[in-house]
Amino acid sequence: MDQARVDRWLWAIRVFKTRSEATAACRAGHVRVDGRPAKAATTVAAGRRVDVRAHGRDRVFEVLEPIEKRVGAAVAATCYVDQSPPPPPRVMAGPAGLRDRGTGRPTKRDRRRLEQLKGLPPPDLPPIDVDDT
Repeated sequence: MDQARVDRWLWAIRVFKTRSEATAACRAGHVRVDGRPAKAATTVAAGRRVDVRAHGRDRVFEVLEPIEKRVGAAVAATCYVDQSPPPPPRVMAGPAGLRDRGTGRPTKRDRRRLEQLKGLPPPDLPPIDVDDT
């Protein structure tokens, strides 16, 4: 076999779990072959470059062997060269605005700090009436 459909090839090398997911990615414009947007039926051959936006990450593959049947992961890895940039480092931060259980209601000061952490604008406060009488 000297060429294969791009959706089947992406499914066969295990970029997508299902072939329909690979087809949907092609329809959404997340797949490019040699720099051009690819439909699901676009054929790939050895030496072609396939750019894919999958699972929130850009992936770049060079086709070594076009396959259309899903094979084991070890065999699938021999069918392409992964030229993808390394994934961005994960930011390890706790969720903002969570309070410990049993600490009671937040005070007004605590509430304002939580809103500031969440990026909410400060509330419009009414003007204070000061009586000098």
